[in-house]
Amino acid sequence: MKRPEEIIIALEKAALERWSKGDTSGFAALSTDEMTYFDPTLDTRLDGGDAFKEYMSSLHGKFHIDRYEILNPKVQWYGDTGILTFNLNNYSLDGKITSRWNSTEVYHQIKGEWKLIHSHWSNPQPE
Repeated sequence: MKRPEEIIIALEKAALERWSKGDTSGFAALSTDEMTYFDPTLDTRLDGGDAFKEYMSSLHGKFHIDRYEILNPKVQWYGDTGILTFNLNNYSLDGKITSRWNSTEVYHQIKGEWKLIHSHWSNPQPE
């Protein structure tokens, strides 16, 4: 039986697999009605599952990532809430890094399922 942190990391990897093909619905399916979301392309926080799903839908099919790598994943626990933090590198076919990200994903167990309640993506400082 998988430990909860393994389940959360597997959910994130599955959503990222879909994301790398331009399919944003993986993250949308994980979200809750209370979802909040930050990323550097937005001026303000998105509030609510509907706003998050609408934003994800606007990006659907508009990008492709050849390969990605999750670095330093860590899950911290607070009751039925797991906070997953990690670094993400995206690569082109020739192995060059095309983008780097810092991520915080907050999962909460609802009726036996791990759901995404907050997501925050930021760009690390340039090297």
